[in-house]
Amino acid sequence: MAYRRTDKVARRLAARHEAIIAAARSLAAERGMAAVQIAPVARRTGIAAGTVYRYFPSKTAVVSALVTAVSEREIAAMRQAAAAAPGPLSALAAAIATFAARSLGGRGLAWATLGEPVGPEIAAVRIAYRRALAAEIGTRLTAAIAARHLPEQEAPRAAAALVGALIEGLIGPLAPKSPDDPAEAHATAQMLTLFALRAIGVIDARARGLVVQTPPPTLDAG
Repeated sequence: MAYRRTDKVARRLAARHEAIIAAARSLAAERGMAAVQIAPVARRTGIAAGTVYRYFPSKTAVVSALVTAVSEREIAAMRQAAAAAPGPLSALAAAIATFAARSLGGRGLAWATLGEPVGPEIAAVRIAYRRALAAEIGTRLTAAIAARHLPEQEAPRAAAALVGALIEGLIGPLAPKSPDDPAEAHATAQMLTLFALRAIGVIDARARGLVVQTPPPTLDAG
């Protein structure tokens, strides 16, 4: 009997932890990372601020957990898209297109977790997110090079360059406003995927064929 009560408490604690992260995610998506403060997170979760502190000792801890959760979710979406592709080059295209489309579909959250100016402690967590993106793209790039679908190149450096270009083109301060129409957003994601493929040496006709074959992902990035 005591075991069942402990299990129930553990589930309740885990659910509240997830609710706090969900509240932080919605605030970040709507108003930026600066809005992720303990009091607003508590109000949106429907609990007292003191209760939030039982789970997270500071705002930095909340934001770090949020960025980590977003990173894990987006990398998982990229891997799922790549796994459904028929070959290493199409897997690379699918991963890039998925990241692009989901970033456009949830630009507020993408900007908050990848681009918004933040303090050094938050910046360190965000760098870990960027590294994870570069590592995922680098893995796909290495596989495509090994299969002789791409010219020889330094995959880690090329992957890092692609991440920088994609972030700037998708959500950076110089990027145009994200299109509201889903079809236009998908076309924009495909255009940036085409740009990335050209940058790593895929000839234009073949790159266009790969991008056309990449279906739009389900956008739940908000």
